[in-house]
Amino acid sequence: MARAIVLRQLAASAKSRRQLEDKLADRDIPEDIAEEVLDRFEDVNLVDDRAFAEMFVRSRAETRKLSRSALRRELAQRGITGSLADEALEQRTDEDETRDAHALVRKKLPARVDLTDRREQDRLTRRLVSMLGRKGYPPGIAFGVVKEELAQLGAGDDDSSDPAGAEVWDTP
Repeated sequence: MARAIVLRQLAASAKSRRQLEDKLADRDIPEDIAEEVLDRFEDVNLVDDRAFAEMFVRSRAETRKLSRSALRRELAQRGITGSLADEALEQRTDEDETRDAHALVRKKLPARVDLTDRREQDRLTRRLVSMLGRKGYPPGIAFGVVKEELAQLGAGDDDSSDPAGAEVWDTP
């Protein structure tokens, strides 16, 4: 029965050993039997916390653009801590995090915003910094990224209005 539970769990999605231990405990499987079954699954490489952690970090960073600190928390919730978590998180660099933070802010920027209105700019800054904070980005990085993106947005608006008129490519 324990084997069947573990196989069903792994068929649904990759799981850490602790997640499987918790699932077996929820189903009232005795601890010694659960350990024996999970040891066997590890022997045949169906349960591998190192591979799980690396895949988890790659997947979550790509799909949710989470920071390393948020990824570390999520790994810990799944029973991956210490050197295993550190090794998995080495995939992510400071540049990766900054690039992802910029992408998140650009995605959440409204199509039209009046940056000359200080209250509107402050409200937008708070909203974007809070969003980055929920993704685990530290305040310093969050404020810096938002400031850069708003500056680019403001510069883009200034450059888009050509006082001489639009460039014409098809004139002789």
